[in-house]
Amino acid sequence: MTQLQMNLKNWEFRACGDEAWLPAAVPGTVHMDLLRNGVIDEPFYGTNEHELQWIDKKNWEYRTALTLEAQWQSLAVTELVFSGLDTYADVYVNNVHALSADNMFRTWTVNVKGLLQTGENEIRIVFRSVVTEDLPKLAQLGYKLPAPNDQSELGGLQEQQISVFARKAPYHYGWDWGPRFLTSGIWREAVLTGRDNVSIKDLYIRQNAVSQEEARLTAILEVDAPAAWSGMLRITAGGQEWMKAAVLVPGKQQLELELVIDAPRLWWCNGLGEPNLYSFRAELLEGEEAVAAAETTTGLREIKLIRKPDERGASFYFELNGVRVFAKGSNHIPNDSFMTEVTEERYRHEITTAVESNMNMLRVWGGGVYEEEIFYRLCDEYGLLVWQDFMFACSMYPGDEAFLESVRAEAEDNIIRLRNHPCIALWCGNNEIDSAWSHYEDNMGWGWKEGMAAGIRETLWGYYEEIFHRILPGAVAAFHPGIDYWPSSPLRELTRGQDQHATRIMGEGDIHYWGVWHGIEPFENYNINVGRFMSEYGFQSFPELKSVLSYAEEADMELESKVMLAHQKNGRGNQLIKEYMDMYLPQPKDFRSFLYMSQVLQAEGIRIAIESHRRNKPYCMGTLYWQMNDCWPVASWAGMDYYGRWKALQYTVRKSFKPVLLSVDSTDAENLKVHAVSDRREPLDGELVIRLQDFSGAVLREWSQPVTLAADSAAVVFTQPVAGLLEGYEPSGVLLAASLLEVGQVLEHKEHYFAAAKDIPLSQPVITVTEVPDSAGTSFTLSSNVLARGVYLTAEQEGIFSDNYFDLLPGEPKTVQFSLSGQGRSGFAPAVPQGLEVRSMADYI
Repeated sequence: MTQLQMNLKNWEFRACGDEAWLPAAVPGTVHMDLLRNGVIDEPFYGTNEHELQWIDKKNWEYRTALTLEAQWQSLAVTELVFSGLDTYADVYVNNVHALSADNMFRTWTVNVKGLLQTGENEIRIVFRSVVTEDLPKLAQLGYKLPAPNDQSELGGLQEQQISVFARKAPYHYGWDWGPRFLTSGIWREAVLTGRDNVSIKDLYIRQNAVSQEEARLTAILEVDAPAAWSGMLRITAGGQEWMKAAVLVPGKQQLELELVIDAPRLWWCNGLGEPNLYSFRAELLEGEEAVAAAETTTGLREIKLIRKPDERGASFYFELNGVRVFAKGSNHIPNDSFMTEVTEERYRHEITTAVESNMNMLRVWGGGVYEEEIFYRLCDEYGLLVWQDFMFACSMYPGDEAFLESVRAEAEDNIIRLRNHPCIALWCGNNEIDSAWSHYEDNMGWGWKEGMAAGIRETLWGYYEEIFHRILPGAVAAFHPGIDYWPSSPLRELTRGQDQHATRIMGEGDIHYWGVWHGIEPFENYNINVGRFMSEYGFQSFPELKSVLSYAEEADMELESKVMLAHQKNGRGNQLIKEYMDMYLPQPKDFRSFLYMSQVLQAEGIRIAIESHRRNKPYCMGTLYWQMNDCWPVASWAGMDYYGRWKALQYTVRKSFKPVLLSVDSTDAENLKVHAVSDRREPLDGELVIRLQDFSGAVLREWSQPVTLAADSAAVVFTQPVAGLLEGYEPSGVLLAASLLEVGQVLEHKEHYFAAAKDIPLSQPVITVTEVPDSAGTSFTLSSNVLARGVYLTAEQEGIFSDNYFDLLPGEPKTVQFSLSGQGRSGFAPAVPQGLEVRSMADYI
């Protein structure tokens, strides 16, 4: 019995028609190959994006040579397997056409037996330009399909938006946070495989019923036999073994074996328990010899989306192993415009950042890619639930049979690839298309349909329903039973009609709230606009100075410079940041100060939103802010910039997502309320201490009272009229400090100011830094002689602090630890901060 596999290496590439071949990296992209060969400049620098749009107008070809021994000729099956071809590709084996590919998201397998020879062979792939391939489709259609994020003008196509025709990552065409780079290339692994015996193509552990008492499972094997075969099937996991006789006929078929595991170690998300995993191994045996084998790792759990009618509409929350989960997390986009540049270390940094920030869910947004295996494996290992979109976003799509068949195959490929991951909590059809089109409500949505003829409107909606209400839910039901499907985010109801569209906040479904930012509403409106599950909301900031200097020169340090506008993809975004800053913060003294202030502003806005969502539990049961990360260095909604550097927002999120939270609510101008929120699975008994202090640290008034908080609950634990609290003290000169103590230890602390930051006078503080004894220089205590707001710590190394962008009061020192990034399983390890610098808001005004 023989099985052979060869990774295809030593590739070279060129533009079709050129003479010279250049070395290429596979997996890779043509843009990065051009960069490594010195043909183009760094794509992210300055305005280089604009100068590189010629690349997507050309056809590119890649080739490699491989030498095969004679034994390859004797094998029954020889296949080329491409895990990702971007996007329109023709594969030639020894100059014979073997495969045409047209979907970036699919795995392409082609039988090449008879095309290969002993000795030298050539594999050549021609990638056709998506621009020249798809422009005729637009012309043939005769009308424009909405695709507002397609930056066609930057690409030299004027208003010809073609992104909807290719099954290619939508963000490649540009987005309101990302550049336009229409990549080509072999973007995932390419291998040659050969065998003359049976093989196991896929091993799926279907979870039929899982509880603490037992897990009832079915092992489902996709098997390919070149000839009839009989023997035994053996499954092993967790020290157990199951066996049955197996009889195979030539060709592809399924084998199934029922499994029961008593008292299983369940998989839990972050904050609820351990993410326990089981490794399953399947073997086809001839006697005691395994002639074929496959392994997979999964976690045993039951995950449900609970939507039950109640007096305020209908619930929308996830239930894991019978336990209600308040989802805390963010929206994930691709970590790079050039996906093959994302290393395992970068993925690990993102996932450990999420865990360090007390998250339990990430939404893989539908304008990017179905992520790499390592992303989902890390989510499995660290206990992060994944809301998984299919790759459709903010556009209406064609509905010809070739397109629909490509979607069917794409869905099948990716569901099968990802279904063993216990992190997958939900499959969602698309991002924002239902509410943008708003078929059953006139003059609602994004105005797409209003200018179209009635016949075209019905045709496009018919295409929409075919993809998102038939093809995709059918694929989920067939290949990942037991996992819920949600057609679009946001969405109110599954029923057809006006109740379907989430064009405004109602008492059911999930919500994308963009009144703050796009609607230019004040931050305070986050306290009012709360839905059952907040799956998008956000506010922009710039990255830190070090990151900005990676794409800009000193002469570019101006809000409206050509480079700053090139790295701001949301139209008036830079001006919006300034307008909000004028509302809430002191005026920054220069552009470098503006960078800092923008992060303080972003963090404050999202803090208000998160706290509002959490204190409205259980009415609201999820908060996923936009967005987790960036695909290039840019001003955006991200809490962690392209280089993995934490913004002020990331530090604020870590505090706002703590299992136990205090939130001071001043929505009612006359009355102040302190809320306590607990995600614990057991009750909390503690003491609440409230102090009114002036900025010298003096305690003016104090209250204390016992607090009992039920498991998984939110409650108002303190209420006072604002006038009674202040008792004549000037609002701009005092603050409220609330502490929740458990067994005498401070569990949570929150400061509340009675005036906007712009109205609070600040003196220049003297901040002293003292190393903590026996900390080997990794921890230090900071103290200030006057109120220091937004204390900002930086070090020369890449890392994080245990807290940052915090306030210091005289007499209330704070101890902080520095940790390097990219260290071990936790992702961070204590270290001595080199070149430590300490600043505060007073340094920037």
